[in-house]
Amino acid sequence: MQKEIPSCKRFTGYKPCYPNHNCWIDGCKDNIPIGKKILIINLDAMGDVLMTTAQLPAIKRKFPESTIYWITLKVAAPLLYFNQYIDFVLEYNFESLSILQQIEFDYLMNVDKSQRSCALLNSLNAKNKLGFGLNKDGKIIPVNEAAHYNYLLGMDDHLKFKVNQRTGQDYLAETFELDYQRDEYVFNLTEDEVKFISNYKKSIGISDSDRIVGFNTGCSELYPNKKMTIEQHIYLIEKLLSLGKYKIMLLGGPEDTERNKFISEYFKDKIINTPTNEGVRRGACYEAIPQIIVTGDSFGMHLAIALKKYVIAWFGVSCWTEIDLYGRGVKLYQKDLFCSPCWKKVCPYDLECIKMIDLERIIAEIENYFNKSVMK
Repeated sequence: MQKEIPSCKRFTGYKPCYPNHNCWIDGCKDNIPIGKKILIINLDAMGDVLMTTAQLPAIKRKFPESTIYWITLKVAAPLLYFNQYIDFVLEYNFESLSILQQIEFDYLMNVDKSQRSCALLNSLNAKNKLGFGLNKDGKIIPVNEAAHYNYLLGMDDHLKFKVNQRTGQDYLAETFELDYQRDEYVFNLTEDEVKFISNYKKSIGISDSDRIVGFNTGCSELYPNKKMTIEQHIYLIEKLLSLGKYKIMLLGGPEDTERNKFISEYFKDKIINTPTNEGVRRGACYEAIPQIIVTGDSFGMHLAIALKKYVIAWFGVSCWTEIDLYGRGVKLYQKDLFCSPCWKKVCPYDLECIKMIDLERIIAEIENYFNKSVMK
């Protein structure tokens, strides 16, 4: 006798969940309730996508019986693979949008203050919508009361740059009406990736006892002034090599290829220049090797946080208060520089925030970290 369609995570309506078992007629063999259907919309920068994963434990605390969907750009989707909290990772394309339009969600949670993400929130069916949408004039608006502070941060430079002391995870949890417990990013390497890391270390002569410093040298082309100069990197690496106890790895993505090549050729075979064109998950494997990551406010910084590395992060144009290193690192910034942070793509003040980075402090923090590690 025909029954209702099972409300089970495993059931697809396309093929049996178990061989020779008809779930539709005979009922579920091992029912996993769908529960609350939740869609996270996060199409912006890859670093933001990683940071948003810190909301997943709180979502599951509030809705232990739930199915979590996440839609993001193709380049960022691999960051969400193998995440124990996410049931479906969807790439932002016509096929995914067609499917999502047929689902009635319990909650839509839009992270992004962008027209395309807000339009997506408006266009989908949900009992509750949180975060940001569009009004009838196509303007971005908060769609729930708890999103107002987050919204104001985008509208009020004084609030964002001078007053706010809350991290991005903190006020995003408020936006989504979740309890904030300073949950960490969620990013998992697979067994195969762990094996790759082990084999790669052997191939380049790195042992578990080596002191390795990774330099994430670049940043997104959207904000080109979120990186140190090549000369600053060369100065730091020369200093560290002169101490005779550190191995140096250059890290980065496709946009950093030429920069890393230049730095690497300057030092010839004295440092390790990791590949930059093998995708974000392979890039995560390389970044998993150093104990310390030196970086600007970039995707590489967020990846280091997700990998639970000790992070020495410097800030110029962006807001250091919004970043949580979870007690594993230091944030360097110019307290008395009136124009920083600013989030400007072009600097009218000769990039003072970059020129004033305390390079000696970076060396000292690296030394301090490894000295403490030896003492432990």
